[in-house]
Amino acid sequence: MTKELIKKLADDIRLSVIKGAHDAGNQGVHIGGALSCVDILAVLYGGIMNIDTQNPLDENRDRFILSKGHDCLALYATLKEVGFISAEEMKDNYLVDGGFLPTHPVKKLEIGIECSSGSLGMGLGFGIGEALAARINQKSYRTFVVMGDGECDEGSCWEAFMAARQYGLGNLLLYIDKNGFQSDGAVSDIMPVDLKAALKSLGWNVYEVNGHDTDILYDTTLEALKNPDCPSVIIADTVKGKGVSFMENNNAWHHGHLTEEQYKQALEELN
Repeated sequence: MTKELIKKLADDIRLSVIKGAHDAGNQGVHIGGALSCVDILAVLYGGIMNIDTQNPLDENRDRFILSKGHDCLALYATLKEVGFISAEEMKDNYLVDGGFLPTHPVKKLEIGIECSSGSLGMGLGFGIGEALAARINQKSYRTFVVMGDGECDEGSCWEAFMAARQYGLGNLLLYIDKNGFQSDGAVSDIMPVDLKAALKSLGWNVYEVNGHDTDILYDTTLEALKNPDCPSVIIADTVKGKGVSFMENNNAWHHGHLTEEQYKQALEELN
């Protein structure tokens, strides 16, 4: 995709997130964090990753791991927009008993879901395993992981940060969706960490960019992938609830459901 089409993909994914939240009815969904990471997913699925909806089990496909699995609505919306699942499949299976799109992702390779996630702090470790497997098995695929800044409270994340550098995993690229909030409040009030300084001190190749500028995300991702012997992290400064005025930087929308009036307003603003 061109950069303009990637921007269009991000817009379409945001609309799909809102429509998916609306279709879930009175079931609460994680809307705010889903909207904050949309632009990252649009860049990866629209312009970076080697994936094929017609051959989802290709051994050399790039791997995507959504470590902050509670924001799976963004992933499901992306999979719909790029053709892994249809609009009907999403509506019929999202938060439906017996459906294959539950409240946290469950591994289902044929529709592009590489990892069961939701227990925070696990995704990067899983991604390290994938990246090591590529090296051992002499495969060309890259592994991309998205985690949240609140998730970095977990000790397992820091073990993984150290392990990735120790193994020199240049085929691993991490994005931290730094929207400043977690379920209980502002990250700055709960467990503040200078992520850029900390990860640099651990030997990572670190970038920090506007997480909603798809052009910058795209260019930075290409630059980060040029480091063959060192894992890279892109700290994406984002806005929780991005794109919907009453959700932006409002942690009440970490988890919630839309009224009909709110749904109509969100659609108007995104359109």
